[in-house]
Amino acid sequence: MNIFVIGANGQIGRHLVKDLVEQGNEVTAGIRKNSQAAFFEELGAKTAPLDLEYDDIDDISEKIKDADKVVFTAGSGGHTGADQTIIIDLDGAVKSIEASKKVGTKHFILVSSFDTRRSAFEGDLKPYTIAKHYADLHLRNSGIPYTIVHPGGLTNDEGLGKVELAEEVEPGKVTRKDVASVLVEVLNNDKKIGQEFQVVSGDVDIKEAVDQFNN
Repeated sequence: MNIFVIGANGQIGRHLVKDLVEQGNEVTAGIRKNSQAAFFEELGAKTAPLDLEYDDIDDISEKIKDADKVVFTAGSGGHTGADQTIIIDLDGAVKSIEASKKVGTKHFILVSSFDTRRSAFEGDLKPYTIAKHYADLHLRNSGIPYTIVHPGGLTNDEGLGKVELAEEVEPGKVTRKDVASVLVEVLNNDKKIGQEFQVVSGDVDIKEAVDQFNN
């Protein structure tokens, strides 16, 4: 399987690339800085320069055209300025979706935020949630095969290997390592195309939780 990871140098992205390479996949890490390349090349992944602020749809299309599947795990973070939130979490996601549509990507996986419903538009994270809401909406309406993953509060704790995964779960936390493991299972299972779910730490093995979910 040939997979392109957008936002590979993020903490979820680094775990994901490592796991995918270890499974024998051909992985390309989309990175913004040349200085980030060594980490991925040592893992055995390829790298490609990708700047979500300045690359247009044609640029991104050219970089992802050989990939069977694309994972978008880039993000400005919930505490950056609203300008970067719009540039990366909304426009960057939409450009990546449109590029994937242009080249015929077989499966586009979007790592969103935990709750992107309009009812969640409040507080300091309102611009971030709005950006994620419309990125999710654009993907649902794009016509390309997709999965949307909504992780809970992210931590850098050691992965537990167990989660709670459903269309809607009680708010909670989840390790970045476990989110990466969820993404691996989604990539390995074409039955996950068209699905969307929230995920937090729980007591069900990750593969079983992903396999059993159906919406």
